[in-house]
Amino acid sequence: MTVGARADAGKLTGKKSGETRRRALAILVGGGVVMAGIAVPGWLGGWRINLTPSEPIGLWRIVPLERPLAVGDLVFVCPPPGPISAFGLVRGYLHWGSCPGAVAPLIKTVAALSGSRIEVGAGVMIDGAALSRSELIARDGAGRPLIPWAGGIVPASQIFVHSPFAGSYDSRYFGPIPAAGFLGLARPIFTLHP
Repeated sequence: MTVGARADAGKLTGKKSGETRRRALAILVGGGVVMAGIAVPGWLGGWRINLTPSEPIGLWRIVPLERPLAVGDLVFVCPPPGPISAFGLVRGYLHWGSCPGAVAPLIKTVAALSGSRIEVGAGVMIDGAALSRSELIARDGAGRPLIPWAGGIVPASQIFVHSPFAGSYDSRYFGPIPAAGFLGLARPIFTLHP
C-alpha cells in the first residue's frame, strides 16, 4: 500500500507541477500582450525610450517639424545604413532598431547644415567658430581607438550632428549624414539627468 500511495502522490505532484507551469505561462503571455498593447501605440505615436548617455535617459517623443531644419535643433535622426551603422553596432555605440541599417534612431543636435566648413582637431570648429563641448577622445570607454572625421564642407542635403556628451558617437567621428534620415524634433517627456 505504501508503494501505491507514493505513486498517487507522484501523480498529484506532476499534475500540480503542470498546472503551475501553465499558470506561469499564462501570466507571461498575458504580460507580453499587455506590454505590446502599450508599446505598439507608443511606438506608432512617436514615443521612444533613450538608453544611451548622449542625451538624458528616459522617455522621449518624436515631434513633427513644420519648418526647415535649423542649427540648434535637437532631433531624432537615422544614421545611414552602411559603414557608419555597421561600425556603431559592432562597437556597441548604436542599438538595434527600426532605421535603415537596422539601428535605432539617434538623438543629436544639428550643429551645422550643408555648406558649412568643419575643421576637426582637438575639438570641432564650424565656419571658424569653436563648437562647445566638442573635444575629441582618442579611445572609447573600452580602450579602442576612435578615428575622427577629416573635416571639410558639409555636402548638400546633409547635416553635421553633435552631442555634448564626451563619449558620443556623432559627426565628430563619422562626418555629416543625410538630412533624409531626419525623423522629427526630439522632445523629452520623462527623463533622468545623471
